Amino acid sequence: MRALQAEGVKTIFGYPGGTIMPVYDALFDYTRGEKKCFDHILVRHEQGATHAAEGYARVSGEVGVVLVTSGPGVTNTLTGIADAMLDSTPIVVIAGQVPITALGTDAFQEVDLVGVAQPISKWSYQIRRAEDVAWAVSRAFYIARTGRPGPVVLDFTKNAQVEEIDWEPRKVDFVRSYVPYPKLDEAAVREAAELINNAQRPLALVGQGVELGNAQEELKAFLEKADIPAGRTMLGLSALPSNHPLNVGMLGMHGNYAVNLKEQECDVLIAIGMRFSDRVTGNVKTYAKQAKIIHLDIDRSEIDKNVKTNVAVVADCKESLPALTALLNRNKHTEWRASFKALDEKERTKVIESAIHPAEGPLLMGEVVNAVAEQAHDDAVLVTDVGQNQLFATRYFKYHHKRSICTSGGLGTMGYGMPAAIGATFAAPDRQVCCFMGDGGFQMCIEELGTIMEQKAPVKMILMNNHYLGNVRQWQDMFWMRRKSFTKMMNPCYELIAQGYGIPYAAVTDRSQLAAAVERMLTTDGPFIMECAIKEEDNVLPMTPPGMNVNDMMLEI
Repeated sequence: MRALQAEGVKTIFGYPGGTIMPVYDALFDYTRGEKKCFDHILVRHEQGATHAAEGYARVSGEVGVVLVTSGPGVTNTLTGIADAMLDSTPIVVIAGQVPITALGTDAFQEVDLVGVAQPISKWSYQIRRAEDVAWAVSRAFYIARTGRPGPVVLDFTKNAQVEEIDWEPRKVDFVRSYVPYPKLDEAAVREAAELINNAQRPLALVGQGVELGNAQEELKAFLEKADIPAGRTMLGLSALPSNHPLNVGMLGMHGNYAVNLKEQECDVLIAIGMRFSDRVTGNVKTYAKQAKIIHLDIDRSEIDKNVKTNVAVVADCKESLPALTALLNRNKHTEWRASFKALDEKERTKVIESAIHPAEGPLLMGEVVNAVAEQAHDDAVLVTDVGQNQLFATRYFKYHHKRSICTSGGLGTMGYGMPAAIGATFAAPDRQVCCFMGDGGFQMCIEELGTIMEQKAPVKMILMNNHYLGNVRQWQDMFWMRRKSFTKMMNPCYELIAQGYGIPYAAVTDRSQLAAAVERMLTTDGPFIMECAIKEEDNVLPMTPPGMNVNDMMLEI
């Protein structure tokens, strides 16, 4: 407890069990009375604890903390650990373990956690002695939060939990062979600046690295000085406000039409804190072959991994962006920026208008997201589950404030939304948290309604119910001859479920009810479930078919 205090921990998401019981007994005193310094949030499933910690970390910028028992308790966290690894989310998972005398005996609820977690974490370590606790906890937080953030796992043997030692605080701020902040190469910065100064059609690709580096203002200064249009990855959407004049939309398979096509026309492509995911590049063999590519990233392993770069600036973007900006000429790319407008208009008329303002027929996901976005506060946090709900929500929500999006990007974890939203409410209790879910993802972590009920967590849950696993169904229709193999869902009565958990509920079956239901949801104190009856075969567009070229993006099916 004192080691966690020293790291500034305020909130812990967890679930007790046999091998972590000594820690929970100590926690008792630190959650009440004069010693109180932690809030412990009892989740209903250990996977929910990791996603809640992820949501907390993404919105607060701090490290999320998870406390669970051994065996199934910790194996239930592995999905969240892998999710955090792929999305560079700093969490520390502390798990109980059998005593060292029982290791390797197949003891009750024993599992080789260090071995299992090693490939999906930044560091995994087994604490075998009480004297190692302070050092291990400090090292864990140092590794989780520095450089490119990520998950760390501590396997805490029961004997080490009950041994007694004199408390000696430890502060780890150096690990041999671990260089979280590479030294900025000034020659690379000069080379990058020369390419940008000579560019006629520059384009920036903004990733979550800008948010992780708290470099939102540095990004704006960079873009504005050289007049560079910028697209954002899904995880980087709130790194640049939606209404910024240089924002040209979302990148990727279901991103905006103009910015995706312009990747194939630009002469200099500047990637900032992003990893050239396959969902951004499409067919990598044909991706941006006409462009000189500059890659700014803190993680050297991302350089040339997917896309060959001409200049790599390996450093924290909080440092590299100002260094680069200082060498840029003040510029105007009026004609180049204007060339986006015709493509934007084409997407607006063919896709956006009919998605958010349909004239008739059943409710559409796009119009539900737009209705919520129009009434939500400017600093509202968007949380999504995974699937069509995620794609529509990220496309049509509005971002005005930094750290305003929580979604599972790299792993694509259904069930992420509800617990991540719980974590977001503890990270930012004064901000609205709007969580969009499909009927499939809602049921994957539906037990966390119990956590929401107990904590009175003010999660505004928008359930977009189309009775399908919608994204898989769309792919089946497009690529598998409409053979809908096990994507139709029989769903429960969500009104009765909401009633059982004491959560206010509204059903929207017609668009005439939508605006009033959104207003009621957003003005109700505490949690709320708004269920919307969505058109069963609503499709997300535009779309670049998997494995195709970015400029093959489809506006219609």
